[in-house]
Amino acid sequence: MSSSEAITSDVPPSRATELVRSLHALIDEIQTVDLTSCTDSELVDVAAETERAIARLSFAGDRQVAEATERDLPRKTGHRSVIQFMTHRLRIAEPMRRRDQMSATATFPSPTGEPLPPQHPTLAEAFADGHVGPAHVRAVIDVLDQIPHAVDHDVKLAAERQMAEIAVDHTPADITNLGARLLAHLDPDGTLTDDTDRKRRRNL
Repeated sequence: MSSSEAITSDVPPSRATELVRSLHALIDEIQTVDLTSCTDSELVDVAAETERAIARLSFAGDRQVAEATERDLPRKTGHRSVIQFMTHRLRIAEPMRRRDQMSATATFPSPTGEPLPPQHPTLAEAFADGHVGPAHVRAVIDVLDQIPHAVDHDVKLAAERQMAEIAVDHTPADITNLGARLLAHLDPDGTLTDDTDRKRRRNL
């Protein structure tokens, strides 16, 4: 819908539209608020909570992209692919990485319309709460994608929970290093890794 259509339409704006407008108004204030009145500890908390909010907004944005994809809006708005839609209409800088992030942590509907749980639910919960950011999510995904597919499903779930917990308190670089230890523990002699796994890792 164009801006002129929005002005002339008699349909009231959705709650989502109202919230985004309020969000921008609030950001205007956050960008210009007097920080000199903050104590040192307050300023640290404000900065930390702002970063947490940025992570939560990224999770919210993924949910919106998923909904737009389900509605086939990339094609309806004249884009050849979801990636092109994300790049040019949504101005997402790294659409391929964002798509992988979304695939791992967003909720998608089943063929019958019921919501399916995220691929990595513990990681998704930490992301939604803002306890991890996009870089942490990507680092965890990179580790989990390297687990051999022959590993038992329950073990994979436990690994996902462990890596999500690690991500809350560690940097992306730490996640990569600790993830390497986890992978070595899961397949110490490399016997579980087959040609399919090796091809996937080369693509990664």
